[in-house]
Amino acid sequence: MNETARTNSAAASDGRSSRWAAHRATRRRALIKAARRAVHRLGHGASMEDIAMAAETSKSVYYRYFGDKAGLQQAMGEVVIGQMQAHLLDAARQAATPRDGLRAMVSAYLQMAETSPNVYTFVTRIGPADALTTAEDPSSETLTHFFDAISAMLARPMQRYLSSAGEASRIAPPSLQFWPRAAIGMVRAAGELWLATPPGPYRPTEEQMTDQLTGWLCEGITPQVSPAAAGQPAEHTAQRTIPDPKDNQ
Repeated sequence: MNETARTNSAAASDGRSSRWAAHRATRRRALIKAARRAVHRLGHGASMEDIAMAAETSKSVYYRYFGDKAGLQQAMGEVVIGQMQAHLLDAARQAATPRDGLRAMVSAYLQMAETSPNVYTFVTRIGPADALTTAEDPSSETLTHFFDAISAMLARPMQRYLSSAGEASRIAPPSLQFWPRAAIGMVRAAGELWLATPPGPYRPTEEQMTDQLTGWLCEGITPQVSPAAAGQPAEHTAQRTIPDPKDNQ
């Protein structure tokens, strides 16, 4: 075979490979979309057989494209989490103030989770255990990247909020480093408990939950009362958190 023939053969082979790769990518997206609809309707405990039946295909097709259920969870998680991240960023960009930015991000997170609690649970859990505590599973890496990104996004409006309130200089840098991850942990834990709470008088609305979480993030669990407002000298407002050994003598 001469050089021209070899070049033409290689080009034809590359063309077939590209078309096959594009076909697989399109088919994979369609399977993820079908699986997402199935989980939304059937629940986060839906089996691969349930999902395949709802998608009008065979279980072996899902195994061929995703390996196992954890692989499907990871693939669906990448899509869902990417959409959530985009919504959070968009919400933060449109906010007028740093505090509004935090509130907008909390609201976007809760709304996305509430839109389909079954899908949210499916992609943030790999079973009874939290995926974040299962480092060996590939789906945990997707979640870790997601919560790292959300933590970083929360850090920026919080630092602006503290600066606008004149508080940034009073908080040590390590606190600002740890706060975002603690914040997203609180939002996630409270949000998931809220999702699991049956409708009724003990379940806040999404707006109420958003306001409550934003208040916890910015002001803490109790309102901040100045010494003057409390009618006490400033030195009497500080409470010792570590007992003095002399108190026991």
